[in-house]
Amino acid sequence: MSNSVKRSLIVSMLVSLLMSLSSAALAVGAEVQEIEPEKGPHRGRMLREGDFAIELAIFETGVPPEFRVWASQGGEALPPENVKVSVTLGRLGDGDDQINFRPQDDFLRGDMEIVEPHSFLVTLNAAYGDKRYEWQYDNFEGRTRINDDVADAMGITTGTARSQVLVEQLPLFGRLVADTNALTQLSARFDGVIKAIHVSLGQQVKAGTPLMSIESNESLKSYVLRADIAGEIAALPVNIGEATAGRALVSIVDRSRQVVLLKAYPDDRRRIALNNSVQLRNDTMDVIGEGEVQWISPLLNADQSADIRVSVDASNLALPAGSFIRGDVEVARYEVPLAVKRKALQSFRDFTVVYAKVGDQYEVRMLELGREAGEWVEVLGGLKPGTEYVTDNSFIIKADIEKSGASHDH
Repeated sequence: MSNSVKRSLIVSMLVSLLMSLSSAALAVGAEVQEIEPEKGPHRGRMLREGDFAIELAIFETGVPPEFRVWASQGGEALPPENVKVSVTLGRLGDGDDQINFRPQDDFLRGDMEIVEPHSFLVTLNAAYGDKRYEWQYDNFEGRTRINDDVADAMGITTGTARSQVLVEQLPLFGRLVADTNALTQLSARFDGVIKAIHVSLGQQVKAGTPLMSIESNESLKSYVLRADIAGEIAALPVNIGEATAGRALVSIVDRSRQVVLLKAYPDDRRRIALNNSVQLRNDTMDVIGEGEVQWISPLLNADQSADIRVSVDASNLALPAGSFIRGDVEVARYEVPLAVKRKALQSFRDFTVVYAKVGDQYEVRMLELGREAGEWVEVLGGLKPGTEYVTDNSFIIKADIEKSGASHDH
């Protein structure tokens, strides 16, 4: 059994174990069920001390999410201008949000947008008359805790969100072909009978190397057919004693002088320029070399594609002429202030997210995404530069959070 297969089995077992532990924790929680927080008439959380009460709700109908507060005493609504309220949101790894309130209609309105995730330690301070009140509660969502040794065993790895150079590549397909004058097929100058063959298939020859001896039908004298280029004997479809009969007797190819011909259709062709770099891949998608766009055909083939000629160091390709090649042509390169790896992305509710890591805790970060190129995706919002985030096996974090049933409490 290979090491990669063993590792996959270990990860699967650990994920199953983690899920089982989460299920067990939920079962225990079901036995000792937490009391659901009291909700007020505006579907906000009720906070009470004596006969004084505060309802704190996130309001997001027609406006970005914001906190609103309704105050009451003895069940009677209080004028909002008579109550002072402030709220502090303690966020995981991102500092605190300090929210102040001003009267509006029959409520107090917070002065800042409550950005996602709505996951924080809430501290509310209120003042009415000569009395001061304070409440504190957890409002966590999209968050879980996994010990570092367990995370390591599961193959969970992280990176740091920072600026990146994005390289856009255009995948094209074609073949490896012999360059101009790098392939020759030799015939007899005078037809006759092959008397001797001096080379063999695959043999390297120089220009002028004797290839075979032929007895002319007219003079009955022998002459020598010689190589006209240096290269490898690629075809030798004859035997001693056969008549030359005007056919090709030997083919020589200079494998160091091969090029890649890719096909580009009009929309792609317009994005390609001379000297664009090209990453070459074989039929199993392994990278086998680099090249540059050397020529763009001004003519279209019957299928409306244009030939794109890519110069390569063919001596390192170790592929025969005619091999299928994929060429990833670089068409743009630019730096973005912030990017994350594409494989780190997961879905959470209606958002695309990554999982930020703070200590042994992981929490969603809802992203606004921009351009994509290769393994990177530009981040326009939702993540602070320098944030440590999960790059590999982020699906494990997603599964654990979904299993725990993290809520979205408004």
